[in-house]
This record gives sequence, C-alpha cells and structure tokens, in this order.
Amino acid sequence: MKSPGWLTGCALALACAHESKGVVSQSDTKMQGAVVGASQPPADGATAAIRPFNVNVPEDALVDLRERIAATRWPDRETVPDRSQGVQLEKLQALVRYWGTGYDWRKAEAKLNALPQFMTTIDGLDIHFIHVRSRRPNALPVIITHGWPGSVIEQLKIIAPLTDPTAHGGRAEDAFDVVIPSMPGYGFSGKPTGTGWDPDHIARAWAELMKRLGYTRYVAQGGDWGSPVSNAMARQAPAGLLGIHVNLPATVPPEVAAVLPVGGPAPAGLSEKERAVFDVLLTSAKMGNLAYVVMMGARPQTVGYGVTDSPAGLAAWLLGHPGFAQLSYGDDREKSPTRDDVLDNITLYWLTNTGTSAARLYWENAGRGVISAAAQKTAEISLPVAITVFPEEVYRAPETWARRAYRNLIYFHEVDNGGHFAAWEQPELFAAEIRAAFKSLRPADPRVSAR
Repeated sequence: MKSPGWLTGCALALACAHESKGVVSQSDTKMQGAVVGASQPPADGATAAIRPFNVNVPEDALVDLRERIAATRWPDRETVPDRSQGVQLEKLQALVRYWGTGYDWRKAEAKLNALPQFMTTIDGLDIHFIHVRSRRPNALPVIITHGWPGSVIEQLKIIAPLTDPTAHGGRAEDAFDVVIPSMPGYGFSGKPTGTGWDPDHIARAWAELMKRLGYTRYVAQGGDWGSPVSNAMARQAPAGLLGIHVNLPATVPPEVAAVLPVGGPAPAGLSEKERAVFDVLLTSAKMGNLAYVVMMGARPQTVGYGVTDSPAGLAAWLLGHPGFAQLSYGDDREKSPTRDDVLDNITLYWLTNTGTSAARLYWENAGRGVISAAAQKTAEISLPVAITVFPEEVYRAPETWARRAYRNLIYFHEVDNGGHFAAWEQPELFAAEIRAAFKSLRPADPRVSAR
C-alpha cells in the first residue's frame, strides 16, 4: 500500500504542477429530477441561436430528494475534534436534517427565474448562462466563471452591485453587463459525452459566447476553475478581450512547484513572505487538503457513484473542499453564504445530476496545476491581468510572484476579508474589486459603447 506521503505528493503535484420547454427523459427524471426549461436543442443550422431558459423542477424530484435524505445511513462519528478526518458528522447531520425538512428549493428556483437566463449550443454542447445588462450607458461587459464545488449560485449576489453600482457604493461609469455561464458538465449546461472539454476548450467557448452576444469589447473574471479558464482566454487573446481579473492566480514559480510535491526543502532565495506562502502550501498538502484533487483527477467516475446516489454523500463531498473550512453556513444566519445559499448550490448539483460530470473537469485538466505559473503558461499572456488576494484563500499569492508570473500586471490588491468563495462571502467587496481592477480598461471616450 502506498504511504500517506505518496498521496500528499500526488495531491500537490496535481494542484501545483497541475462551466417552448424541454424536460429530461422519464428514466433520467428518477435520478436527476430537473427540468431543463427553455427550448429543445436547436435543429441543424441553428446552433448559434440563443434561447430563453427557465427552471421548473417537478415536485416528484423534490419528494424523492427528501425521501433519500430521510433514509440516510450515517457513519460513526469522527475520532478527532476537528476536520482532519473530513467533514464532521454533527455539523453535516444538522445541515442535512434541515435540507430534508425545512429547506425550500422553490425559493432558489424563483431567484434564478427572476434573472434573464439563456441557452446556446457551442461545439455541440448546450451552454446555460445568466445575462444581465446594466441600465447604465456604456457598461463594460464581463464574463464571470465559477468553479468547483460551486455553480452560478456563487455569483448571484454580485450581479446587482456590478450592474447597478450607484446603489452599492460605486459610480454610474463603473457599471458592467454581466454574463455568468454554467461550466460544461455543471448546473444546467450540457454534459460532455466525450473528452476534450478542458479549460482551454471552455475558454474558446466563452469567447464564442461573448461574440454571439454582440460584445466587441469585454473583460473576463474567474476564481477556482474560473482562473485557468480566464488565464486561457488571456493566452488565446480572442478579438475583443481587453483583460482578465483572477482571485486564484497562477503565480507559483517553477522552482517552488518542483519541490512542493516531494516535501521541500524550500528553494534558496525566498523572501520571508514567500517562504511563509511556501510553508502554507506544504502544510496544506500534508494535511490532505488536496485529496479531492487526486480523487477527481484520477477516478471521477468512481467518485460519481456515491455522490449520485446519496444526497448526504454529495453534501459531504462538496463541503469537504477546504474553502468551506472557515464558513459557518448556518451558525450565523446573516453571514454569507447562508445555510440556504449553500443548500441552493448542493441542491442544484443533485437535481441536475452533475456530481460526476463536474468532477470530470479535474480529469480533463490532466494535472495542470491551477496555481502553477508554468502549468498555466502565464509567460504567454500579454493582455492586462488584475489580481485580488483574499486572506482566507487556499494560498495568498505574494506580489513578487504575481509580477514575475504576469508580465502585464495592471492591478494587485490584498484585501482584509474573504476566502476561496469570495464572491459568495463578500459580494460588495468583490464587486468593488472588479470595478477597481478594470477601471483602466474602460473606453476613454464615454460615447463609445462597449456593446
């Protein structure tokens, strides 16, 4: 049997070297349950069509979910007082108990349907997206990409501050048109039936989406998987893309990425701050925080059986992400994300049966670490790049590494609050950072429309 150190090394290697009405079929409804509202996939010759979309989950799917929750067979309690063995039983049981008895998916459904949602087919795959235009003239279009274990649910609270900045501490000229797609295999987007939908492919699809929407000047933003997708967009430099903003930047230098998987030692010449970041990355891997990367990167199908069959299993798998370690999601009813916010996201995975298809993105990525400068080929990026560092992110990128990785870094800011799910946790702060990051990329002539 392999030693724990082997698992640590693999995890870190993957992480650091390393989106009329139609319904699902009757057989799928028993497992999946969600109605994919909007239109049926377009006929040949109409693949560029953009179709309106609405969510309408049949009641029997929600009844089935509650019955499965009630029938959950629970494991024994962990033998440690912390998360070192995984998601803690007592906390998960409380959340799942509420999920089965007090939670109301219809509220989430209403929030989604209150927004303009659409579907379009790109490279043979249906892509779901939210598209909210600002009422302000000359708004700058931004395409925002979520990650795992998130969804478009993560970004709902930043839509109003971005599209209507004057109501949220900004200026009228700070307005954005907001496009938030569901990643392939996630949420209401289609599930790839073949291989090849990696971040580079998704980046090309996003450029096509913005072109279909008629945008000739726009910016891109992403955290988690949204970071490699945005990095890829910047490398590909499609016509109209002005620059990107990322909140999980690929700044880890090659000499650091080379020694992290084997446990060090730290390369010579690191500053005090850089050495502190190195130590955090090393400790995180040794604690097993990246084990989920190994599992989904190597065997997403195997992981999928459990998360597809058991709501509690799905919840535990998603909440096992280290980004949730600092979040209460229930202890403080006013703190974002709330308990209902988190369950909206988990329920979306359940109803669309995307636990497995979402996990395959790790396999598609083939170990190209999302925070490795070399793996993300940041040296090939010439477009402007902006970075915000949130204090409770999985690692706090030093500015020295950021400037080395991105030769056209136009904005770098370390803020005081927020973590891995920054748009969810600190929506007002997150929106303010996007405004500041892209301020210099707006058209100099206010009469020039970005649309």
